Amino acid sequence: MKNNIYEKTYNCSFEFTMDAISGKWKGLVLWHLSSGTLRYGELKKLLGNITQKMLTQTLRELENCSVIHREVYPVVPPKVEYSLTKYGKELIPILQQLHKWGQNTSKELGLFDEKCNFKN
Repeated sequence: MKNNIYEKTYNCSFEFTMDAISGKWKGLVLWHLSSGTLRYGELKKLLGNITQKMLTQTLRELENCSVIHREVYPVVPPKVEYSLTKYGKELIPILQQLHKWGQNTSKELGLFDEKCNFKN
């Protein structure tokens, strides 16, 4: 399996888009990072039941697609921070629309009345 976007062949830009942001955790990571820079442990806590392996994989994939930036500080203990790139920031209005759609549709379908406490 090719992990580098530059080693993959995409048939169209939408295929690249879906590769970059699809998956259970990518949208949630981007949503939380829209509030600002976060460390690994902060993301893990916000995401709840994500495993360490899955969070690491998700962050690597988002970084590989240039959607997030990983900053490593040369200190002991190691300090790593994650933030959105300009490409990641361009996705936030789309995520906000998806959030609004989810709130409206789930309420109309009687699934639940969600109260989202994110800072968006």
